[in-house]
Amino acid sequence: MTYAIDPELVPWLDMLPKMTFSDRDSVLAARASMEDVKNVAPAYEPVNPLDIRDTTVPGPSGAPDVPVRVYAPANRDGVVPGLLYIHGGGFIVGDLDTFHTGLLRLVDQLGVVIVSVDYRLAPEHPFPAPVEDCYAALTWVAAKAAELGIDPARLGVAGDSAGGGLAAAVALLARDRGGPALSFQYLGIPELDDRLDTPSMRAYVDTPIWNRPNAIFSWTSYLGTEPGGPDVSPYAAPARAEDLSGLPPTFVVTSQFDPLRDEGIAYAQRLMQAGVNTELHHYPGTFHGSSLVEAAAVSKRMLADELDGLRRGLRVDTK
Repeated sequence: MTYAIDPELVPWLDMLPKMTFSDRDSVLAARASMEDVKNVAPAYEPVNPLDIRDTTVPGPSGAPDVPVRVYAPANRDGVVPGLLYIHGGGFIVGDLDTFHTGLLRLVDQLGVVIVSVDYRLAPEHPFPAPVEDCYAALTWVAAKAAELGIDPARLGVAGDSAGGGLAAAVALLARDRGGPALSFQYLGIPELDDRLDTPSMRAYVDTPIWNRPNAIFSWTSYLGTEPGGPDVSPYAAPARAEDLSGLPPTFVVTSQFDPLRDEGIAYAQRLMQAGVNTELHHYPGTFHGSSLVEAAAVSKRMLADELDGLRRGLRVDTK
């Protein structure tokens, strides 16, 4: 199929990582090649001094501790907003280094504390392990807010791709378990619906980076069974949640030539209908992960909108 991809993105198509998942060997190969993803975007040099440290936090009951990376402005004055960040990778690839450059930029330009989670990956650790790791990290951040220099009234959750789906699930868990009060959720090109039945999911079988075959493999790995069954938890696939009321203000990003496009749009619409303060930003000519091409004008718009959305959602002090 031919797609009307933004002309500035087209020259990069052959240079972007090729993600094709079919079996365990393909997953291992993709994990080994994640360095290619990190090398697409240029390195970011912070203007302000940052404190960055790796540590572990208590995992879910009976599970191992969860590795996290804490990013903080070195010269912050008083408490600042905090953000739990969950990386993407189809639930099966990715680690603390995958989105390191992007998080450096966010902390540097927003002056917030970000805690990035290295959750367990499927298929070795299917649902609920990944989302429970992320929720455990959230409860740790909330409990350690004073020590981390975070204002607990300005604590959000964010993620991209599968991380966006996990962020949505963490927000649902926090609401339903009476957990930490979240002030904001950022869902970037989120993976939300295992039923794989939206028009974009049916149509986009060969789009760059992410496509229907990859989505099928991703969900099968995460659920440990065929996707689309009757008993899938909304904490695995947030699109299945019947009630979206009481969730925090939300910022949703979707891309035109992304099989995940329609489930992101539908989730944003349902949040609006449930009375949740929601922004939906859709970018024509883009595909899943196209923002890796930072030189393109549309990628610059996406980054500017992300920064603005986080600044407003976390109520960053701009004085």
